[in-house]
Amino acid sequence: MIKSMTGFGKGEAVCGDKKFRVELRSLNSKQLDLSVKVPGRYRAVEADLRALVTRGLQRGKVDCFVSYEAAVADTTAHINGAVFKAYADEIRKVCGDNGVAVEGDALLATIMRMPDVVTNDDAEASTEEYEAIMSAAADAVAQLDAFRIQEGAILIADLLKRIDLIEQYRHDVEPYESARVEVIKSRIRENLQKLAVEVDNNRLEQEMIFYIEKLDITEEKVRLDNHCNYFREVAAEEDAPGRKLGFIAQELGREINTMGSKSNEANMQRLVVKMKDELEKIKEQVLNIL
Repeated sequence: MIKSMTGFGKGEAVCGDKKFRVELRSLNSKQLDLSVKVPGRYRAVEADLRALVTRGLQRGKVDCFVSYEAAVADTTAHINGAVFKAYADEIRKVCGDNGVAVEGDALLATIMRMPDVVTNDDAEASTEEYEAIMSAAADAVAQLDAFRIQEGAILIADLLKRIDLIEQYRHDVEPYESARVEVIKSRIRENLQKLAVEVDNNRLEQEMIFYIEKLDITEEKVRLDNHCNYFREVAAEEDAPGRKLGFIAQELGREINTMGSKSNEANMQRLVVKMKDELEKIKEQVLNIL
């Protein structure tokens, strides 16, 4: 099944008074490039989270965001009252001894900046909270995978349409290919007549055959057809064909370029340009295939 590497997925799970949310965003990449952002108190779940996402998504530049909402105030910050009072008494004493007035907001702001007044006690998260995060992550992976499948179907339909166009242009070349042989022969004879020299007709025929064979594109057409058929087979039979389709696109490019170098006829060259245009679009789209 063809999948895109681009997608979005979101999963949610409730545990007690907290609602956890896991969001996944994916773009194309040669390998799996996974970035995970988890609130500090749930950092221990990151390893399992990475393993889950890696199994489900395989490739892509993936950003994973974990967040939560609490029904009541949920903070690990605490003001140490004893330390606060000690700083307040000491500041008042020093200010009094030096004739400096400091009270109210000024005193509060000064104390709150002092060391150890505000402390953070990271409470250990419960097993149920970890399970809720993993459940939300599994839902997000499933949703992103479904998104990838849907977009992959659109991508492969477009790619196969362009493969059909390349084959069509390849067949459109044939009438001009056969006509140009007579044009080449006629042009050579006309140029020889202008030289007004005696010519060995047998040798002339041999040289013309040799010259025309160098411009023959039969092998290129056969290989191009084979590559187009192989592209369709891989797209239909393999689960993650992105890299292989990219290699096939490169081979298509080689045959089309060779045809272009041998096409010394204007109409043939126009058709080769059209084939190249479709191939460039294929190469761009293949980068998004898993």
